[in-house]
Amino acid sequence: MKITIVLPTYNEAENLPKLVSALFMLPLDLAVLVVDDNSPDGTGQIAEDLKSTYPGRVNILHRMGKLGLRSAYIEGFHKAFELGAEVVVQMDADFSHDPLVLKEMAQQITDCDVVIGSRYTKGGSLDEHWPLWRKFLSAFGNTYARTILHFPLHDVTTGFRMWRREALSKMPLDRIRSNGYIFLVEMAYVAYLMGFDIVEVPIHFEDRRFGKSKMSLKIQLEAATRIWDVRWHYRDMRSKSHPHEIKA
Repeated sequence: MKITIVLPTYNEAENLPKLVSALFMLPLDLAVLVVDDNSPDGTGQIAEDLKSTYPGRVNILHRMGKLGLRSAYIEGFHKAFELGAEVVVQMDADFSHDPLVLKEMAQQITDCDVVIGSRYTKGGSLDEHWPLWRKFLSAFGNTYARTILHFPLHDVTTGFRMWRREALSKMPLDRIRSNGYIFLVEMAYVAYLMGFDIVEVPIHFEDRRFGKSKMSLKIQLEAATRIWDVRWHYRDMRSKSHPHEIKA
């Protein structure tokens, strides 16, 4: 099973070499596709060095600037298809998502369409060093989105996901219009409305090891308003959908 991990990067020079090394230590048939938005810290050049170090296993999409999570992933998905990926992974480049969980996700993907790395299903957890206000904000944002969308997924905002090629290729990617944080919610919601078999596996979400977090209160507040746009945008799909049970 050929797995391609799509890694959007912006200023991840400290994390990228360590993450790629950790990924290639896993007993999986993995390739990494770095989608770099012209990082000023030299992440793009580091990706090129990694491509030389791991020939045939690292590919790069160099973009002209910071164009957003939506376009980074959608370009990455199409490139992964071109590279022959049978399974496509979304994950953060900052070690917030433990690479070891990919082994469990790979086992689960053989019997479903999408595997979600969930912080809020049984067994999942958040970084114990986070202050209470940050944990509350994360949990509230997740619950808020689930409630507005009438969506039974435990973790709708997680960025750790594994897709079967057959499922991801059926997604109406040209219709996905959210950017940033809310893009993750919209992708999961559309998969649910399309009746995909979704499985949640518990993860521990660790705060980034190096570099500065890109999440802010402004981004989360903007996401709260965009949830209503997502609900309205897919009103036609809601009326016709026959979602499957989400398994945890």
